Amino acid sequence: MDHLDFNIHAPLIEECKKGSNKAQFMLYNQYSRAMYNLAYRMMNNREDAEDILQETFTECFRNIASFRFESTFGAWLKSILLNKCINQIRKKKADLVYYETLPVVAADEEDTETAYDTTRIFKGIEQLPDGYRIVLTLYLLEGYDHTEISQIMGISESTSKSQYSRAKEKLRNILSKTKNYG
Repeated sequence: MDHLDFNIHAPLIEECKKGSNKAQFMLYNQYSRAMYNLAYRMMNNREDAEDILQETFTECFRNIASFRFESTFGAWLKSILLNKCINQIRKKKADLVYYETLPVVAADEEDTETAYDTTRIFKGIEQLPDGYRIVLTLYLLEGYDHTEISQIMGISESTSKSQYSRAKEKLRNILSKTKNYG
């Protein structure tokens, strides 16, 4: 199978490589909303998400010649965005605390039968500390496994797993406190 077969945007990408502003605009329109949503979930701030989005597309189009169709364009773009988010968080010296000293609270998985509306869930996720929010977002919402998360964030796989577990527990606590006030 040719690498181009799984990349439906190959003609647009080839036009971008030739410097076509129209092709760039079309790719931007195709991906900007999803990339903004991911940036917002990672950064937890609208202005930072908008800045990251613009930086991502600027870097993408500046380096489009290096895109070799070894992955989908969307996956390549997402990796640029995730790296920018993580670098920005680190640059801000954000508190990527891994809370290794906190006791692990065992949660009964059966308790998750409670139905939460998505707005409350996303508001709850926004309240999580950066480390928790990033791991939860990458694992639960973006579908990365703990090995990939550990590589992206520069942490151990066991730290990724414990962060995810603690993030779920903290999110449950946040949601249970807001249950009657949502």
